[in-house]
Amino acid sequence: MIRPLTLAELVAEGETLGRSLPPGSVLALEGDLGAGKTTLVQAIARGLGVTAPATSPTYALVHRYPGRRGPVFHIDCYRLRAPEEAADLDWEGLLRDGDAVLIEWPERAGPWLPAPARRFRLHHLADADRRGLEAL
Repeated sequence: MIRPLTLAELVAEGETLGRSLPPGSVLALEGDLGAGKTTLVQAIARGLGVTAPATSPTYALVHRYPGRRGPVFHIDCYRLRAPEEAADLDWEGLLRDGDAVLIEWPERAGPWLPAPARRFRLHHLADADRRGLEAL
């Protein structure tokens, strides 16, 4: 079910989610460009105790942020040209060392994507001031 949320509600939802995540969580965030994936990641990261501004790692692929319990990894697979390129992301190390692994564009990692604990899809809505959030 798609829940329509204002930007403030999406941020509050993400921060609440971040505070409640168990250590080692993997979240997969799907959706079109501009649907709010990075905004949601930023909010989840704040809930995990990240104080640095979380920016999109589109060109670096992976950003590491110190969180309350350990590192939070933000991965953006958008620029992967083929799923095989995801093999170079050291998934084992990220999963071993990370308090949380937050993945944008997970479908581009293909079979290399670790099994996410939770999956979400963000949607554009007719009301431009709202985003749709769907737990999959």
